[in-house]
Amino acid sequence: MTTDAPWRLDETTLGDIAARSGGLHDPGFDVAVIPFGCTEPHNLHLPYGTDTIEAMEIGDRMCHAAWRAGARVALLPAIPYGTTTNQMGVRLTLNLMPTTLLAIVRDLVASLVRHDIRKIVLLNSHGGNDLKWILRELVDGPDPTAKLFLIDWFRACRDAAEEIFEKPDDHAGEMETSILLATRPELVARFADGRLTADAGATRPTRFEAVEQGWVQITRPWHLLTTNTGAGDPHAATPEKGERFLEVLEDRYGRFLAELADSELDEMFPFED
Repeated sequence: MTTDAPWRLDETTLGDIAARSGGLHDPGFDVAVIPFGCTEPHNLHLPYGTDTIEAMEIGDRMCHAAWRAGARVALLPAIPYGTTTNQMGVRLTLNLMPTTLLAIVRDLVASLVRHDIRKIVLLNSHGGNDLKWILRELVDGPDPTAKLFLIDWFRACRDAAEEIFEKPDDHAGEMETSILLATRPELVARFADGRLTADAGATRPTRFEAVEQGWVQITRPWHLLTTNTGAGDPHAATPEKGERFLEVLEDRYGRFLAELADSELDEMFPFED
C-alpha cells in the first residue's frame, strides 16, 4: 500500500485498488462518504475553511474507525464550497446556490454508481447546506439504485454537544473553536497572551416574537445579525473539549459506516425484513 490511510481516495492509487479488490469490476470500496464544507468567515479567530477542515477531520476519523472494523469505506475529497447566501454581505464569502449543490451531488452519485458504489453518505459540516431535499430529489432520480444517507453531525449530535460544551454554538463559537484547537491549533488566531482574537459572538434579535420563538423561520443576513460573523461565544473553548466531542462522532458514525458496509442491498433495504 502507498498510504497509511487506505480509506482516503485522495491518497489512494489505482494499484492500491487493484491489489485489494475482488476482481476487475470491484471498486475496492462498498461505501463512499462525500464531505461538504464551505468557504466563509468564522468570527475573527477561525479560518474561512473551518467547515471544510471539520468535514475532512470528522470524515477521516469515522472512516478510519469503520476501516478498523473491516469495512471498505472511502472518504472522498471534500467539496470546499457551500450555500452561504446569508453571509454574502461579508467580504470573501464564496457561495454555491442550492441548485448548484444538487447538480454536484447528482454528478458525483452518477459517477459512483457507474463504478458500482451505491451506498453513499453525504457528510455535511455547514449549516447553510440544507441537503435533505436533495435526497428527496434523487431518491427516484436517474440513479434510483443509489442509496443516499445524510449526516449533519452538528445538528444530530446535540446531546453530546450539550454535555461537553458550556454553550453549544451556532457558528464559530465554543464547539467549532474547540474542534479547531484540537486538530489545527495553528490556524486559531490568538493574542500574545493566548486569548482568542474573537468577539463574544453575540447576535442581534429580530423585532418579531414569532421568529425569536422559532414559530417562523427566516434566512438571516449575517452582516446584520452579528458583529464579526460569530454566532456563539468561543471563549470557553479548549482542545480537550474538542477531542472529547470528536471521539463521540468517531464512535457513533464509525459504527454506522461499518453496519452500512455490511448491509445487503436487497429489496427491503434499509429496513428490516
